[in-house]
Amino acid sequence: MTPDQVRAALPYLTPEEREELDQLLIADMAERPWVSLPGPQSMAFHALADITGYGGAAGGGKTDLAAGLVTTEHRRSLVVRREKAQTEGFVQRVTEILGTTDGYNSQKGAWKLPDDRLLELAGLDNPGDERRWQGRPHDLKVFDEVTEMREQQVRFVMGWNRTDRQGQRTRVLMTFNPPTTADGRWVIDFFGPWLDKKHPLFPTAPGVLRYAAMLPDGNGGSRDTWLDSDGDPLTGAPFVLISGRVVYDFNPLDHSPEEIIEPKSRTFIPARVTDNPYYMSSGYMSTLQAMPEPLRSQMLFGDFNAGIEDDPWQVIPTAWVEAAQARWKKRSPKGEQMSLGVDVARGGKDNTTLAPRYKHKDCPLYFDELEVHPGSSTPNGSKVAGLVVAAHRHKAPIHLDVIGVGASPYDKLKEAEQPVYGVNVSEKSHKADKSGRLRFFNLRSQLWWDMREVLDPDNDTGVELPPNPELLKELCAPRWELSGLTIRVEGREDIVARVGRSPDRASAVVLANMDTPKIGQVQRASGRESVLDYDPYARM
Repeated sequence: MTPDQVRAALPYLTPEEREELDQLLIADMAERPWVSLPGPQSMAFHALADITGYGGAAGGGKTDLAAGLVTTEHRRSLVVRREKAQTEGFVQRVTEILGTTDGYNSQKGAWKLPDDRLLELAGLDNPGDERRWQGRPHDLKVFDEVTEMREQQVRFVMGWNRTDRQGQRTRVLMTFNPPTTADGRWVIDFFGPWLDKKHPLFPTAPGVLRYAAMLPDGNGGSRDTWLDSDGDPLTGAPFVLISGRVVYDFNPLDHSPEEIIEPKSRTFIPARVTDNPYYMSSGYMSTLQAMPEPLRSQMLFGDFNAGIEDDPWQVIPTAWVEAAQARWKKRSPKGEQMSLGVDVARGGKDNTTLAPRYKHKDCPLYFDELEVHPGSSTPNGSKVAGLVVAAHRHKAPIHLDVIGVGASPYDKLKEAEQPVYGVNVSEKSHKADKSGRLRFFNLRSQLWWDMREVLDPDNDTGVELPPNPELLKELCAPRWELSGLTIRVEGREDIVARVGRSPDRASAVVLANMDTPKIGQVQRASGRESVLDYDPYARM
């Protein structure tokens, strides 16, 4: 019985039955190596969600909750930290609970626990580390301090949360404090109904289940979709997509098993040091109170709106992108297309992205919704060229990254006499920044800095960006450094290594931001009949 079931039964028990219940509970607690604390920890322990977020403040017993689930509730567990070495604290806590390290192999990061349980320990230090766990089933996956991890890696590892043991439940536990850097903001989106004040389902009470599924976003990609966004209480029932609509009333015989989608439930349960009597008696509260702001509010109160700071070397501040996205509104007609940025997929996980930029009567810098196509759907240059031609309007310059796989669609577009300009971002830059004092390491650095200056509120460009959360993350991903008077923005490979994803959407927008005269304008200025072979970047 759960604690709630016991409490519900108490009014109906005789004194003798209550005494018997007390003895049973005492005997049960004596047999268990670990028992949850009353309050939030117990609520999280008994939560029925597929994915439970727990914590929000320091001292709430996050590690202890994970250790309790591993040692009492689950048969095959995986505990993950950003770095494998960080799991040592978890090992120490499990040792305290069990009183022994028998069965622990530190070299393999595996522990054969009593009652035929298995605990494995992992780190996601580098991109690609998640693939070590491909196909490895665990009925419990714990991501401890998940705000320190890359979102794509976490989602990948969660894909094998399963069991073949009859009656064994599966679950994912994410423990975390409020993120202190922009890289951890994705967790706030992941638990938006509980943590994001701008989310349509905020505020959702702690422990309440909400259902979400990864569905097409209409632009060739996919995103989390909250299925009760219309306010109706849904039960998480399976559904199918028919013409892009979620349909619950369907005949299973009319659809393949792959077409029937079962949403996953999530919940978030906050906990503070005041919920942990052990830490309260140790004086840990005074330690948290002595921290400087905003760390004090984050760790003491679990304030997710306090002090999330950008990296000081982040190229584009997050607030600038958010402001441009807040200004965006869907326009019809869209105005005159001035540029089309194209970033071609470099692998199966990457996306081919098209970013159209328009000039509208009340917005000279209007970026329309992105076209995002999985790399698997654009296997060759002809496919990419076809998508580009379909999205192209008003003889706008097409700016296409020609490094690597971009060369083939560039050739196809040239053969079709399209106004395409091949952009090699590794080439030399001949431009200075707005101050006229700083130079750029290469064209990539220049283009990203141009985007920064367009978004800078002091320049009052009125730029509008589509409110795409993935675009926000990617535009805020790159870092820069200054060597003498030269600005160097990190390359794509460096970004992938740090955040675990390729900035395909942002790269397309940065290319679309390039200001190249249209063919007609060049013809009038040069007096030439044909300028299709004119490439303003050829000498860079």
